[in-house]
Amino acid sequence: MSHDKKMSSSRRHHLKSLILSVAATWLEKEKKEVIEAKEAYMAEKCPPPNLSGDQATLMETCKKLHALIDKIDEERYDLEAKVGKADKEIEDLKIKVVDLAGVKKPALKKVRMSADAMLKALLGSKHTVNLDLRANLKQVKKETKEEPTDAVGDWRKNIEDKADRKKMFETS
Repeated sequence: MSHDKKMSSSRRHHLKSLILSVAATWLEKEKKEVIEAKEAYMAEKCPPPNLSGDQATLMETCKKLHALIDKIDEERYDLEAKVGKADKEIEDLKIKVVDLAGVKKPALKKVRMSADAMLKALLGSKHTVNLDLRANLKQVKKETKEEPTDAVGDWRKNIEDKADRKKMFETS
C-alpha cells in the first residue's frame, strides 16, 4: 500500500474488529492455560487424600495437613513482609529520583519594578503600603570647607581631609 492513499473507514473498522476478535481468543486460551496449570500444580503437590482406614489414620492425616498449612502460612507471611519492604524501597527510590532530577525552573526575566509595586505584589492589592524607602537611608552630610586657594597645593592637608572623610563614613 502506498502512503498517499488513506484507508476507508469501513476497512479500518473491519480490521479493528478482526484484531479484537483475535485478541479475545488469545485471552480465552490464556485463561484456560492458567486453569490447567493450577490443576496440574495441585495434582502434583497435593495428591488426593486416602480416606480409607480407621479414625486414628484419619487423625494423623489431618495433623499432617494442619502442619503443611501452618508451614505455608509462615512462608506466605514472610513473602508478604519481603514484598512490603521491596515496595517501600521502590517508593524511596522514586522519591530519590525526583529529588536528584529536580524540578526544572523556568528562566527568570529581569523586571524593573518599584518598591511600592513589589510590596503590592507580595501583600496583595488590598494592602496598600506607601513607604519611602529612601527616607530610611542614612544621609551623610557633606561638610563644606572653605579652603584658601594657596592650601590646594599642600598635599598633606588633602590627605588629612580624605582620612577625616573616611572616618566619618566608618563611624556612621
